[in-house]
Amino acid sequence: MPSSYSAAAALLASLLALAPCPSSAFYFPGVAPTSYKTGDPVPLHVNHLTPAGSQTDPKLRSVFSFDYYHKPFHFCEPKDGPEYIRESLGSILFGDRIQTSPFELKMMVNESCKAVCEGVTYTDQDATFVNSRIWQGYDLNWLIDGLPAAQLFQDPDSDEPFYSPGFALGMVEDDQPNLNNHYDIVIDYHEAAPDQFRVVGVLVDPYSIRDTAYVSPGKGECPPAANPVVLAEDANTDVVFTYSVFWRPSSTPFATRWDKYLHVEDPKIHWFSLINSAVIVIFLIGMVSTILVRTLRKDIARYNRLDQLALEDFGANGTVEDGVAEDSGWKLVHGDVFRPPKNPLFLAVLVGNGAQLFMMAGLTIAFALLGFLSPSNRGSLATVIIVFYILFGFVGGYFSSRVYKFFKGESWKLCFFYTPVALPALVFAIFFLLNLFVWGRGASGAVPFTTMLVLVIIWFVISVPLSFAGSWIGFKQAATEPPTRTNQIPRQIPPSTGYLRPLPSMALAGVLPFGAIFVELYFIMNSIWFSKVYYMFGFLFICFGLMILTSAAVTVLMVYFLLCAEEWRWQWRAFLTAGASAMYVFAAALLYWIKTVSFASWTSGVLYLGYSIVLSLGFGIITGTIGFLASWLFVLKIYKSIKVD
Repeated sequence: MPSSYSAAAALLASLLALAPCPSSAFYFPGVAPTSYKTGDPVPLHVNHLTPAGSQTDPKLRSVFSFDYYHKPFHFCEPKDGPEYIRESLGSILFGDRIQTSPFELKMMVNESCKAVCEGVTYTDQDATFVNSRIWQGYDLNWLIDGLPAAQLFQDPDSDEPFYSPGFALGMVEDDQPNLNNHYDIVIDYHEAAPDQFRVVGVLVDPYSIRDTAYVSPGKGECPPAANPVVLAEDANTDVVFTYSVFWRPSSTPFATRWDKYLHVEDPKIHWFSLINSAVIVIFLIGMVSTILVRTLRKDIARYNRLDQLALEDFGANGTVEDGVAEDSGWKLVHGDVFRPPKNPLFLAVLVGNGAQLFMMAGLTIAFALLGFLSPSNRGSLATVIIVFYILFGFVGGYFSSRVYKFFKGESWKLCFFYTPVALPALVFAIFFLLNLFVWGRGASGAVPFTTMLVLVIIWFVISVPLSFAGSWIGFKQAATEPPTRTNQIPRQIPPSTGYLRPLPSMALAGVLPFGAIFVELYFIMNSIWFSKVYYMFGFLFICFGLMILTSAAVTVLMVYFLLCAEEWRWQWRAFLTAGASAMYVFAAALLYWIKTVSFASWTSGVLYLGYSIVLSLGFGIITGTIGFLASWLFVLKIYKSIKVD
């Protein structure tokens, strides 16, 4: 283990060091801000176009993003053609396609209505495509010195201004889509030293100006925005793209330049969510504590007292009177409670993968909370998620092996193989199938085949061997011995009634872990589908902790009730009881679709449902693993406390 894990740690450090990042990230070790002198060129890079809420309908109409230089858009290209900017793995997976642009910005040099290139012509087919994207509310995404170009908005509750990344491709006025072909670029700069300037904010005001008179490849004349550009869908339309640049001083230092972008939406809702989750957790912990401290103590004392009376009676008369030593409650099933469940291999593999996902999620949130995943380093969050998931293959193999050995499983080779392959293969198959739809639409969100091949190679070269190593170590260790012997003949189980039946118990218990994170889930989905920056990791960290406590407490409580009802098949019930929260996550995704999303094509719906299923599945496996492990420890603890002949 030490050699494998040290090699993995070295690989992680290498990947993080090699991961491309803008030169203008936060003040992390080895990263310094870029300072410009007067007249120095300031690069403007373009990214993909992303869907957002339109002006006429705030609902999301599409999930596909498009390359900035997608031909129907006819955006001006650099003279020598656009070049791709090196990106991290996570940035590519999230659809970023950052390229160079023909815009020429120079520090402290204002520009007035400068033409980007010679006029371009939109055919009727191109006009139909672009007008559809305007109706769907697509945004342009630029990067200047690593900062996203944004539009200025005002919080309706606090009247606080904030920068919202991205700006509109066009506007819909009088049921007519207008193409924005002029951009007023306002750049905030901070003077760090004499003639040393740093970019600390970027705003873009787009306009649609029809009567722009083209003069030369370098200059244009921009009249007032009275006559907008309307792309005709039955004829060709000539358009000239122009821009103006305005530099304005700012007192914002480089270290806090992202503050105006990181706007907290409805902070009261976050606090309400935390208080609500905390109340649920306190209530559950109180119930479990009552059971553990009072009820279980009474049960154990009563069982042991009856055993002592039985021994005394046997010593005096040579017989045991009827009813003196009769077992009742959860002690009655002590000879069956550690009987291996059905499909032990499947359950062990799920628990192993759940432990791997749990470690990945917890450590990623902790890293983000400490500020190591700055939004200035695009794709860093996704990259770290992938790296942690790969490295924690060791944890997945170890836990699956330990659980399978406790179940007295014999198909060790299958356990070694399925743990690192089964779930990732399923997720990859879903991802690949959904990627085909993205490819079919010609969207930039399609992950390149080479990137997918790299992921597969990294998985089999690093994660699979780590999982094998963890499984081997778990296999070599002594099995966890149950405190009671298992009877040869299974005990008959009384019919379950009421809330102890599988579906009602899952429905009742699964809602509680979901209740701990449902508000943060809404904001996470907003950031994913509306391409917004999510950074409220403090709230997420607390909600994650409350979710862990809730999953463990509610599952232990349900398992105790099951054992008291003489239901000794607790293993799968423990996993599925907490894992049932996945149903509520998926239901929340469907509700989000109804309230916030209105797709214009069925392919967008397929992608939305596919990614929602993957998200729900991952959450259910994590909570199910927490519930199973907590119940396992609980069952071992209580049966060690009683005397059994």
